[in-house]
Amino acid sequence: MSEKKASPPNPEKDRSERWLLTYADLITLLLIFFIILYVMSVQDVVKFQMMAESIVDAFQGTNMVVGESPGPAMVPGSAGSRVSGPGAKGKGAGTKGKEQLKMEYIKQEVERLASREGLQSQVSVRMEERGIVITIVDKVLFASGYADIHEEAKSALVGIGKILAVNKDQYVRVEGHTDNIPIRNEKFTSNWELSATRATHVVRLFIDDVGLNPRLFAAVGYGEFRPVATNATPEGRSKNRRVEIVILSQKLSSAETPALNY
Repeated sequence: MSEKKASPPNPEKDRSERWLLTYADLITLLLIFFIILYVMSVQDVVKFQMMAESIVDAFQGTNMVVGESPGPAMVPGSAGSRVSGPGAKGKGAGTKGKEQLKMEYIKQEVERLASREGLQSQVSVRMEERGIVITIVDKVLFASGYADIHEEAKSALVGIGKILAVNKDQYVRVEGHTDNIPIRNEKFTSNWELSATRATHVVRLFIDDVGLNPRLFAAVGYGEFRPVATNATPEGRSKNRRVEIVILSQKLSSAETPALNY
């Protein structure tokens, strides 16, 4: 019985199916394009620029924001701060630009959170030379003379903690402040203890409930000795009773004890 001979390959058929590979590549590229368009439509400018810088750094090793022509690019919200283009020497300018974008993101998101929670008058955010400072008046978090965080305030603090999760390498100092009215109750004998314990409880919430890195945090109690207003009026004393969450600048963070290395 004779074996059936295999038919020779048909070169015309092979060539006719090659277009499928090109078509598949085109569909993949279109899908990526539309995903990027969607991301751009739902993210704000700061988030997009953070993402863009990360992508460009990863693939090209430059510090230029996507879409910019070669040369220095202005960082939104900074007077005269610049992100270096591909011709810049060293990493300093690019690091500064990323830090600025991260700080802008944190500020923007905390302000949005405060607006959603109806806390615009109790939570404020400002940029300082030392870093970004989130100020929360004490009555939002604590009963007068005590350091236990209100249950209804924990969700707002957890929200702030989740925003802080973008910070991977800058130290965060949580500061407790009081007015100058002496305190003496069954738990605290001075404003030092009260302010320090309040700061510690906020740090513990960030670590236990949000899962933030404890090595990045410090709790500090200043008592009544860092006022921001006069203690001669009820309004001034109310402003002085506060908790401040300070995300230290990269410069100040580098001066802290390098605990992350051990």
